[in-house]
Amino acid sequence: MFSVVARYCLPLLFLPFLSLAQTNPTLPNTAQSDLVQPDTSRIRTLEEDAVNQQMVTGQATIFAPSKQRRVIKAVEISDKLKIDGRLDEADWLRGKSVRHFRQVDPKQGRPATFDTDVRVLYNRHFLYIAAINYDSLGRRGLRAPNFKRDFSNQSHDLFGVVIDGFNDRRNAMTFATNPYGTQRDLLSFDDVLSDIDWDGFWKVRTSRTDSGWVAEMQIPWQTLRYMRSADSTQSWGINFFRNRRYSNELSAWSPYPRAFTSNRVAYAGLITGLKPPPPSPNIRIQPYMLISDDRYNGTEVGYGQAAKIKLGGDAKWAINPNTVLDLTLNTDFAQADVDRQVNNLTRFSVLFPERRAFFLENASLFGAGLPGNQNSGEGGSMVIQPFFSRTIGLAKLPDGTSTAVPIDAGARLVYRSLNRNYGGMVIRQRGIPGSPTTDFVVGRYSENVGRQNRIGGLFTLKNVHGADGVSGRQNGTLALDGFFRLSQKWTYNAMVVGSLSSGGTDQGMSAYSQLVYRTNQLVGWWTQSVVTKNFNPEMGFVSRSDVIATTPGLYIVNRAKWLPKWVRNFEPGAFLELYHKASTGYLQEAQYNINPVWLTFQNGGNLGLFVNPTFQRLDNGDYRPLDLAIPSTNYRYVRYSAMFSTDPSKKVSFQFNGETGGYYDGKLNYARASLILAPIPHAAFTLNAEANNFRNVGNYTGTIALYSVESRMAVNPRLQLISFFQRNTYNERNAWNIRLAWEFQPLSFLYIVYNYGTYAGSFLATDRQQEQHIIGKLSYLKQF
Repeated sequence: MFSVVARYCLPLLFLPFLSLAQTNPTLPNTAQSDLVQPDTSRIRTLEEDAVNQQMVTGQATIFAPSKQRRVIKAVEISDKLKIDGRLDEADWLRGKSVRHFRQVDPKQGRPATFDTDVRVLYNRHFLYIAAINYDSLGRRGLRAPNFKRDFSNQSHDLFGVVIDGFNDRRNAMTFATNPYGTQRDLLSFDDVLSDIDWDGFWKVRTSRTDSGWVAEMQIPWQTLRYMRSADSTQSWGINFFRNRRYSNELSAWSPYPRAFTSNRVAYAGLITGLKPPPPSPNIRIQPYMLISDDRYNGTEVGYGQAAKIKLGGDAKWAINPNTVLDLTLNTDFAQADVDRQVNNLTRFSVLFPERRAFFLENASLFGAGLPGNQNSGEGGSMVIQPFFSRTIGLAKLPDGTSTAVPIDAGARLVYRSLNRNYGGMVIRQRGIPGSPTTDFVVGRYSENVGRQNRIGGLFTLKNVHGADGVSGRQNGTLALDGFFRLSQKWTYNAMVVGSLSSGGTDQGMSAYSQLVYRTNQLVGWWTQSVVTKNFNPEMGFVSRSDVIATTPGLYIVNRAKWLPKWVRNFEPGAFLELYHKASTGYLQEAQYNINPVWLTFQNGGNLGLFVNPTFQRLDNGDYRPLDLAIPSTNYRYVRYSAMFSTDPSKKVSFQFNGETGGYYDGKLNYARASLILAPIPHAAFTLNAEANNFRNVGNYTGTIALYSVESRMAVNPRLQLISFFQRNTYNERNAWNIRLAWEFQPLSFLYIVYNYGTYAGSFLATDRQQEQHIIGKLSYLKQF
């Protein structure tokens, strides 16, 4: 087996590294002069003019960050401002205004079509940021389909600020809002690792006028991360960005190439004149009380009713600007969004996303690994994660079923700095019949090398206690990984992971190597990965075992003048996925994904056409999709698919994905359609339908379908009623989830949740299994 791994994987796992001393040129930490003057002045240095000319004349250029950064000066005030989105206090007139945003997309480097006026104030407690977003269409031109927190930045008008409090040009804290005051926030490192589900403690209000809209933000100093300094004033990295969704124009105050995101803070400007208070221990406690009523009716789920009261909570202690300790007791996730059912037609296990708040925060630090097609397809379908938090709080019972298990307590310590990041997590999972008490431990270390590289390691340990005369057991993994930004265009990352269980079992390894090239006009990658047959990370996730995967690909981003005006990008591409069996070296699966047409419309819609010649070698014991009785032999077939979507920011939008062609020993027609109705931001509805029509596949002919309806009714971004219904004809399962969420003050919530599910029993379709849960949960956050 080792020879097979060496042949297919090791040559790319050990690509020649550039010397770590050959890092990007050193970037200055301070500006030499103010390049932006208040209001109407358009004075520029010669160097900045040259950079702007480069951006305008070469829209496909990955230009370097300017050596002289744009500057905004913060103004100190003594009053506390009322956050209402109106900017009618006299203090706002004292703010130093900056304008003159530059387009990032569609016309990189050109002046933004509409002005954005930004001012920054601060006092002892808060940093205040205000933006006047001018628009000739006024209210009529605004797009905001819903009030979902962490809304899609591709569907909404938005204004945002990116703050680099360490001024290290690597760490970013992003705060954004749409015209109705809905919040979007995230943490990012190197514009690669992001904690999208991080919810910061801050406040924003907006107002809409006939000349545009206004955003007013209030961010407590305690929410921000910055260094302790002996100087009376500090300078931080900062950038402001805006998406004017009506024309789908993205602009930024300090320009950056459109191939990147606003989180690439190497391109950020500078904010000066800040006098933040010395970082002090920031303590947050969030106790909760929960009342629930649970009812079961069925031979498989049991019969009965139980009511209970549950108390618990979380605490956060920012020990210093670099170190944060999180504690959780009697942890509860009743308000988390429910999983969507999936009918899996591939050989790859489905990775359900983490939805629980405690595990979402700082997830990027522990989330080392290959993310697969969650990252633009650059890893193919392969996912390798030595640590996956959803393995905590979920136990597999002796009968093969899985069940949720309570978490008694947990702790997480995270340290981040310019030189290194590290953290650890310890969780105690409660013992239940069939699943003994279990401890989970994970540790992570990452060393920053130069300005754009890092190397690190991760380990996990799962300790299952002995119970009922059965001795305990342990399972662990050890991983080594690295990320190298060879230039602004080239990146390389790799990881090697080993697993081992008590008694010497589950001794195996996995690894991956990925080289990525990204510019405004071309994106390409080569990913090589391997998972041996005995690799078993019980605290992690792999989408497929006993496999060697080779997944190169590229696509072109073409903006030629011959394209119609309603087309922004023409992006043809090709992707190859080869999967060999690691233990034998045989080719098990090959997909040649030819994408001759991919159009991105000016309004944000898409149209794509694909041709997929496919080879499948199906051996005895291999996974059969949906348990179909497909004979063991070799199969060759071709599939054709089309994808189409309309402008997602409109009141009515539509998405469609259709496939047809061969499928193993028969035919398969697949269609998925979504209709999104958002007549006003206060009401949004999504109707989904998915159908798989089989023709003589494993002697089965028929249709398996999934239907769902989602709705979001909102008084404002802080008071919403969310409902979801899904029906799966494969297992005759129906699921309802209804949640009333009221954020009565920042990050303090009242939830009322109703869950109801039915499904067919094991023998008779009329034997309905039913369960119902009614939950009321009150949580209160206090920050000291």
